Amino acid sequence: MKTVILDGYAENPGDLSWDWLAEYGEYKVYDRTPAELIDERCAGFDTVITNKTPLTKETLSKIKNLRYVGLLSTGYNVVDWEYCRERGIPVCNIPSYSTMAVAQNVFAHIIAYTNQVAAHSASVHAGEWASNPDFSYQVAPIYELDGKTLGIIGFGKIGAAVAKIGIAFGMKILAQTNHPKDIEGVEFTDRETLIKNSDFITIHTPLTPETQDMVNSEFLSKMKPTAMLINTSRGPVIDEKALAEALKNGVIAAAGLDVMRREPPEKDNPLTRLPNCSITPHIAWAGYETRIRLMDICKQNIRAYADGKPINLVY
Repeated sequence: MKTVILDGYAENPGDLSWDWLAEYGEYKVYDRTPAELIDERCAGFDTVITNKTPLTKETLSKIKNLRYVGLLSTGYNVVDWEYCRERGIPVCNIPSYSTMAVAQNVFAHIIAYTNQVAAHSASVHAGEWASNPDFSYQVAPIYELDGKTLGIIGFGKIGAAVAKIGIAFGMKILAQTNHPKDIEGVEFTDRETLIKNSDFITIHTPLTPETQDMVNSEFLSKMKPTAMLINTSRGPVIDEKALAEALKNGVIAAAGLDVMRREPPEKDNPLTRLPNCSITPHIAWAGYETRIRLMDICKQNIRAYADGKPINLVY
């Protein structure tokens, strides 16, 4: 096998190793690959691994000896997998590696808002506690999660993990999904009811034509003015202009985002300038242990392919 990794930096910024690939033959790893170099860097390799670098039909058709396409992600929309299927080329992704990490990120955004740790720590470091006449003071409102309602749109493995954490905090859980289940502590309902009654709404749907721009002006107008929106799924499920307007005008209280419509976002994206919108740079999946798990599954995929029994095929 001759393997090229087109954009390995996000998965391995230097704290892991790709040396295990040597067992299978020659390999080359690029931190990232700009669009104009994709064809050139794929040439001569039969195994191509990508995270977010697109592999179009045009590019794939030029890789004459292509035998395998591997993903360093669960999503596979960057690969023309239908073309690969026509050519009999396996395309394998990395499923179910970041469930708890993403659920943790959801609550990182929620607790950052409800407990205002960053704001209070900054106040203390600025000397405001040392000069304060009281043993306790607040620079921003603090809220309990106990008794609040958490609305979960999309109830796959990540949605279920978020629900479990919410229940541990004493939250009431509303969930909306096409496949409701009988789960203690979770009330399945329609989207309209969920939107109107939730103090926090977290999105866990795939990106489809039906979910693109799902969170729009109409959606936001139905939320409580005290509510918070969290999105760790896919950026385009939110109409970012509508969300910015809702946050500026007090339609909702806050938002927490780990994904954006365009990544990296444009410098003039209004959401990046709003104090009531916390944004992390698509890192919910990126914890050290999570990336080790991802690489282990990547190893399993390569081993299974080399043994003639590919696993985690996307088609």
